[in-house]
Amino acid sequence: MSRAFAGERAVVIGLGVAGRAAARVLAEEGADVRVSEARSDVGEPAALRELGIEVLGGGHEPGHLDGATLVVVSPGVPSSAPVIAWARDRGLPVWGELELGAHLVSAPCIAVTGTNGKTTTTGMVASVLLAAGVDAVACGNIGHPFPVAAREDRAALVVECSSFQLEMQESFHPRVSVLLNLAPDHLDWHSSFEAYSAAKAKVFARQDDGDTHIGNRDDGGAAAISRTARCHVAWFTLDEPQDGETGYRGSELAARWGGVEVLGDRAVDTPAMRADAAAAAAASHAFGIGSQAIRDGLRAFTPERHRGEIVAEVRGVRFVDNSKATNPHAALAAADAAGGVVLIAGGDAKGVDLSPIGALVDRLAGVVAIGASADEVVGIFQGRVPTRKAGSIEEAAHTAFELAPAGGSVLLAPACASWDMFRDYAERGDRFAAAALQIAREERT
Repeated sequence: MSRAFAGERAVVIGLGVAGRAAARVLAEEGADVRVSEARSDVGEPAALRELGIEVLGGGHEPGHLDGATLVVVSPGVPSSAPVIAWARDRGLPVWGELELGAHLVSAPCIAVTGTNGKTTTTGMVASVLLAAGVDAVACGNIGHPFPVAAREDRAALVVECSSFQLEMQESFHPRVSVLLNLAPDHLDWHSSFEAYSAAKAKVFARQDDGDTHIGNRDDGGAAAISRTARCHVAWFTLDEPQDGETGYRGSELAARWGGVEVLGDRAVDTPAMRADAAAAAAASHAFGIGSQAIRDGLRAFTPERHRGEIVAEVRGVRFVDNSKATNPHAALAAADAAGGVVLIAGGDAKGVDLSPIGALVDRLAGVVAIGASADEVVGIFQGRVPTRKAGSIEEAAHTAFELAPAGGSVLLAPACASWDMFRDYAERGDRFAAAALQIAREERT
């Protein structure tokens, strides 16, 4: 077996899931590997040390880069971090995990990015490919690291790409790329919305005449970026599709690929999920998958948790967990257009202006604000709908239930990250669901 990094002395920055995976891949490909981690408590790195990997915790130091020929940065480490500047000052190549995977992958890739819907669309495409008999796997930001998947014997990879990952890549060349949408997010990590947008555009930077990019006709900002792609661009929409597009005829997913192809109804019928399905169908078609497999794969797909699941119903009030709605764009897409919604919102705003969620006011029966941005949320809605603050997610669920009208819903769609109060969005959603089930038990007694 060839060893792609034999002779390299690689330093991996960050010991999270992606950093551990990168370190293992580099070592297994012949590199001499060192890991530099900011935390003092690095857990038990025995498995890495068995591969000859040196683990240095307690903060990045310039000396950690001594003798290095390559630096690989975990996605959670911002490009402004001093350790990256030290590496660049030494003239060292600085790669992210997409770049590392790009140097190892041989299978054709479908790459999915956007502010929202990446995981759902990635999963949908993978489901379609599997329905077509293609040995494919979803990887990247979805949880299965791209460099690991790149070394597997697969017929295709469906790669979820975050802006963090895209910013530090130069060589990743997908056969099909998708830009789902674009709205301000992660502005505490990127220097500006322009920088964030530029990172997203790198999903198609290496594509050429033999490739296809899938763009969103309905999202003006994303569409403007998609039009700059140098490869063929195909479009998806929530409207009636035009020639070459994928969209909807009434409630049915349909496409105009030569003739009209009717691809069926979606089981989860929200605007966001409908857009994701149209994008997944367009990407799958561009990859060469037939209509029947697209129908079968989309029908078989089950969304990940915390993306609009109903976790309880009490006296006709539904409790809806959309904890993954971590920015205003996602929160806007999550709210039921029928109204009667009590919104639970707030948390770590990541430097993003939350005022766009004020557009939900006509759908809302109330708002419960939580977390570090609670005062900002209150300021947006106070005097427009009943507005309360809560000190915990459990208190928020109870307060929201008191405000909810019969036939309405309590919606956790925070428009913010969870890190001010929780380990992650999953813990936030799980605790919300547990609180909703506790309310259901209390109502039965």
